[in-house]
Amino acid sequence: MKASGHPPQAPAFDDVFSARLEDLFKWRRDVRRFRPDPVPSGLLENLVALAAIAPSVGNCQPWRFVSVASPARREDVIANFSACNADALADYEGERAALYARLKLSGLREAPAHLAVFSDHATEAGAGLGRKTMPETLDYSVVAAIHTFWLAARARGLGVGWVSILDPHRLARSLDAEPGWKLIAYLCVGFPQEEHLDPELERAHWQERLDHPSRLLRR
Repeated sequence: MKASGHPPQAPAFDDVFSARLEDLFKWRRDVRRFRPDPVPSGLLENLVALAAIAPSVGNCQPWRFVSVASPARREDVIANFSACNADALADYEGERAALYARLKLSGLREAPAHLAVFSDHATEAGAGLGRKTMPETLDYSVVAAIHTFWLAARARGLGVGWVSILDPHRLARSLDAEPGWKLIAYLCVGFPQEEHLDPELERAHWQERLDHPSRLLRR
């Protein structure tokens, strides 16, 4: 069928939708405590497809999502985390060290789904557009896809936890990542045990939300 030549009509997002969207932003939490229930079949694929709608520099779409299901590979990720976490704890002293030791910083054992997200630095898509002066925009594009995935998962009742206390090079070797892939995030995904509007690090008195007098600066 021949195209009509007319662009599609953009949807109207009313005040009700905007309010619900604001709720979604507020209730997106970094989850560490998961129920054992499996993620429904096909849902991860659907969420990754939504994540791929995210913007990317030069439309290069450099995100590479890897589902980690092998028990042996997961155990290596957990060992990786444990070693890095011990090193991180050694950097703190006194009350801060005691508080750090009490924090739950991963849901690697409990989460039914694990996703490693890489940035493909070897991609030829996009022909390098927009990256000559700021090559880091390649990785920023992957972060945009991760945030899109996170919001989409929250809308479907899933929780996501970003585990950053890892040796990225060891993890890339553990997962047989392609040459040129850079680890951006390791995500635990599953249904949360409990729901909270405030971040866990606020509840644990690690870091309160900063009350900046102005988040938008004008020059």
